[in-house]
This record gives sequence, structure tokens and C-alpha cells, in this order.
Amino acid sequence: MSNPIAEQGSRRHWLRLVPLVIALVIGGFLFAGLNLRPKEIPSVLIGKAVPDFELPPLPGRPRGLTTADLKGEVSLVNVFASWCVSCRAEHPLFMKLQASGVVPVHGLNYKDEGSAAMGWLRRHGDPYDRVGADLKGRVGIDWGVYGVPETFLVSAEGRIVCKHIGPIMQRDLDDKLLPFIKALREGGTPQC
Repeated sequence: MSNPIAEQGSRRHWLRLVPLVIALVIGGFLFAGLNLRPKEIPSVLIGKAVPDFELPPLPGRPRGLTTADLKGEVSLVNVFASWCVSCRAEHPLFMKLQASGVVPVHGLNYKDEGSAAMGWLRRHGDPYDRVGADLKGRVGIDWGVYGVPETFLVSAEGRIVCKHIGPIMQRDLDDKLLPFIKALREGGTPQC
């Protein structure tokens, strides 16, 4: 014959362990997350042709940005917006790149009003050869943009070679992008 009081006590004992088990599972996921690198989110577009797109210019700029503009020479495409605080942090590096002529930098203005973007470029400088206005963010979706800033390295053949999420810092430029640009110009195929 079973003892109902003993069974009830046994159930209570197991129910007390449920919060501990849940905490251990959550803790395990958090611990595993410490090894993740959010700036290295893989992109399915690496090695593929840039998406087919045609963006109008910002108001007051003569040229927008299209797929055809990204063929013929190695280039960078920087996704930026006037409302993006991190974009301001990386902007001086793009100004230096533009002044040095190392690589053409094109801008993809993401979900931003044209007048705000132009005001931002007037205030901080305009490093872009071409800027396409992606007001609704549709082209950004095609490029796999998670947010701003993001920068893409594009080969002369119009293929996406590398994607950098977040602001470009000097070490990113020195250790990754500039060596990749040099390798691409010399006929190499660097892997991001």
C-alpha cells in the first residue's frame, strides 16, 4: 500500500529543483554566448555577386548607387545614417581613405531622410564617391544588413568579399580591410 503523504513530500522535493534546473540551463546558454563574436555574423552573400539594385542619389548629389557601379574596381560600400552614433565614430577613417585614394568608398544611406543625411555629410565631411538613398531599407535587406554601420568589401568583379558589422576602427582597417584590398588587386582571393 502506498503512502500518500510520502508521495506528496517526494513531489514537493522535485518541484523545488525545477527553478535550479531552469537557472542552470539559462546559465549554460549565457556561458556559451561568451564565446560568440557578434561582429563576425556570417553572411550568405560572401563570394556572391552584389544584389541587383538601383538607388537614387541623395538630394543635391549628382550620382546614386547601382549594381553596375560596383564592378570594375575593388571598392567599399558603407551602410550609414545620420541618426547612427557609431557611424560618426568610423567616419574619420572613411575621410582618410577618400583623401588617400586607396579605395573608392560608396555610401548606402539606410532608412534616413535625404536632408538629414546631406546635413550630416556637410557637417562631418563627404568621403563617398557615390551615395544611394535607401529610404525604405529594401536594398539593405537584400544586402543582409542587420543595422548600421556595416561595411562591405566588393571585388572588381562585383562580388562581396567581406562584411564588417559595426564601426570600422583603425585596427580593422590595418589588419583586415587594407590587406584584403591589396590581395584583391594582386589577383588573390582573401577569405573573410
